[in-house]
Amino acid sequence: MGIIVVGGVLKRNGKYLLVQEAKNEFRGKWNPPAGRLNPGENVLEGAKREIFEESGFTVKLTGIVKIRNSAITNDSFIGIIFDTDITDSHENRNRGEILQTWWFTYDEILQMHDELRSYDWIVEAIDAVEHNKVYGIDLIGV
Repeated sequence: MGIIVVGGVLKRNGKYLLVQEAKNEFRGKWNPPAGRLNPGENVLEGAKREIFEESGFTVKLTGIVKIRNSAITNDSFIGIIFDTDITDSHENRNRGEILQTWWFTYDEILQMHDELRSYDWIVEAIDAVEHNKVYGIDLIGV
């Protein structure tokens, strides 16, 4: 089946939410809230679930900011990152997966080369929101 990762860019008061990974392989690296799609789950519901689990925020998905497709270690990877509107803000996180959450400015994120889990992927997604290069959510049919 491959690996499908879904998540979102959360923006509030001119800053973007990133989560700091707790898992050994990426421990300490920052990433937008995102994770693997569960079997039988559609990408929209999966993205909202992952965002909530990693940040505690309930969101409405408003657009698509980044889609990535690549081959990794004899498998396929597809990643979809959505633009969001925060609908409920009780900041909390899954402490087993996430060390901390923090709000960063766009300029701060551009300077985080070694601290981000995947610099190009993350910056391109946030850049799309920052510069209003968001595709309609209706591109995904469920």
